Amino acid sequence: MPNLVVLFLLSTFWFAGIDPVVEPEDNHRKNLKKYLQVQRKIVDNYVKPVNLTDIYKSSIKGLVKNLSDTTMQLKGTPLDTTFQDTSLKIADIREAYTKFEDAYLYLANKGPKENLTKRTEDAIQNIFTDLDPHSVYIEPKEGERIEAEFEGKFSGIGIQFDIIKDTITVVTPIAGGPSEKLGIQSGDKIVKIDDSTAVGYSQDKVISTLRGPKGSEVDVTVKRPKTKELLSFTITRDEIPLHTVDTSYMIDDSTGYIKINRFAGTTHDEFMKAMEELKNKNMDQLILDLRHNPGGYLSQAIAIAEEFFEKGTKIVSTKSRHPRFNSVYYSRRDGAYIDHPLMVLVNEGSASASEIVSGAVQDHDRGLIVGQRTFGKGLVQQQYPLVDSSKIRVTISRYYTPAGRLIQKPYQNKDRKEYAYELYKREDNAAVDVREFIDQVPDSLKYKTDAGRTVYGGGGIIPDHVIQRDTTQSAAIYNFMRRKRLGFDFVQDFLNENGDQFKEKWKGEFDKFVNEFAWEDEQAADFRQLLLKNGMVEADTVDTARYKSDTLYVAPDAWEKSRWMSLGYMKADLARQIWGLEKYYQVYNHELDRTLDKAMRLWDEVEKLHKLALNQDSTQPESKAYN
Repeated sequence: MPNLVVLFLLSTFWFAGIDPVVEPEDNHRKNLKKYLQVQRKIVDNYVKPVNLTDIYKSSIKGLVKNLSDTTMQLKGTPLDTTFQDTSLKIADIREAYTKFEDAYLYLANKGPKENLTKRTEDAIQNIFTDLDPHSVYIEPKEGERIEAEFEGKFSGIGIQFDIIKDTITVVTPIAGGPSEKLGIQSGDKIVKIDDSTAVGYSQDKVISTLRGPKGSEVDVTVKRPKTKELLSFTITRDEIPLHTVDTSYMIDDSTGYIKINRFAGTTHDEFMKAMEELKNKNMDQLILDLRHNPGGYLSQAIAIAEEFFEKGTKIVSTKSRHPRFNSVYYSRRDGAYIDHPLMVLVNEGSASASEIVSGAVQDHDRGLIVGQRTFGKGLVQQQYPLVDSSKIRVTISRYYTPAGRLIQKPYQNKDRKEYAYELYKREDNAAVDVREFIDQVPDSLKYKTDAGRTVYGGGGIIPDHVIQRDTTQSAAIYNFMRRKRLGFDFVQDFLNENGDQFKEKWKGEFDKFVNEFAWEDEQAADFRQLLLKNGMVEADTVDTARYKSDTLYVAPDAWEKSRWMSLGYMKADLARQIWGLEKYYQVYNHELDRTLDKAMRLWDEVEKLHKLALNQDSTQPESKAYN
């Protein structure tokens, strides 16, 4: 009971702005302060008015949903989730907090074995179910990882890894990182970290164990293929850059290509460095690949977009119920590349900041948007730290493209899983998906570009030129191979047997490798046997590839029709393990990317769009499907 008195006094101090000296057990003070912080940040910053009564009810439901004592009587107590008092109406934050505090303290007394920190997190997470799908609670460890990714660096040992058969397997050491400097190689299996076995580690545990402060040391024990003895390394952790430009290179004598995986703090700098290198190679036109780019920092998207526009061009605007979050962003100067023909590749994985860039390019008729309909995220979040290093991300405004489009897809009355999986309910045929979407867009969500072309809000960016993905049996076998990690295993076995000979022949001949290397028929046959051994079944009765449990059933001729895809991926993986991730993408694009291949035939469309923009002529047809 003394703890309850202390907590009562503490709550009074928090509202009065006084920091108490007493530190009660079980982090009660921290938990209740955290709950109060969350309430305040949501009420003070959320894009729409917040119903405090709903927030309070959701928090109580969350507080009790994972109780370890399932026999605890809740009815008629502060933990009662039936809320039989239908006149209940929370007037302000103080009342909401006080009522939650009553419930918390009741649980602290009646359930002394409950983990109150976890129950508080449950309560907070449940609050967010009343908000939009992009407003979230972020646990402390997850917050540290996300922060490192968006700062563009972290401290660690410098490897790309995968968990294969419960063992940490080095895919490739990061160039210039501490692991590469010590001689750790692709294919090495980390079996011990410090004095403990590393077999059975999850990806999260690998990251938390191998990352650490710059200058700190970690011991790893490695099993290397074709080497009997285990190898021991003491690795001094260092800063490892997290690049957001996956690759940049010249596709042909005049066309540059840049792939951006997200918009973090270093993205604009990386982009400009890549552009300068391409310019020095006589780039005349650019393909900017934003496929599977989920977004990131709004400021970085604006900085990159304005490189393609004249000073004073509107890039994006944000609107909120809070005037402080209302902004209009214009190009602050003439962009460095306003005269370069531009094509932007997008798909359903392109979201948020990616849609800001592609929306500005489309609304101003600056370049051709190519691919599939984008995700449809038009909400802007701000991150707020909490008392225990956890964070919350709260939607503070909506963003609008230069033409006035809100491209956010609907989310009202949908649970978060349904919202996320909406992508998988779209038509497999990208052109059909676009037609069906356009057919149901109301006139209020139709807008005009600068040149008078019709564009649409309410569900992502519709490409100017739609290109269909490969959904044939080729893709089914390819996906099966990747899910089972058979390609990686096959490449590893190949390098174990032929690595020295292969490197001697190709190491200094990357361009020649791209154009001339091909797996031999015998190697292709060996890989087919590997597929059959691991659950692929060829059956005369199968017309369309299908899964049953962990088995893939395909037609007898499916492998011959699809081998180009599997073998192309393994060629790209071979490049990754020899030359690194940047070269992987270059080979992958060359061997497998049919969207990029078809996009390269559309430069005449880019030219027509440029003339249309100059003439301000609205007679040009809008979205097309490419077959």
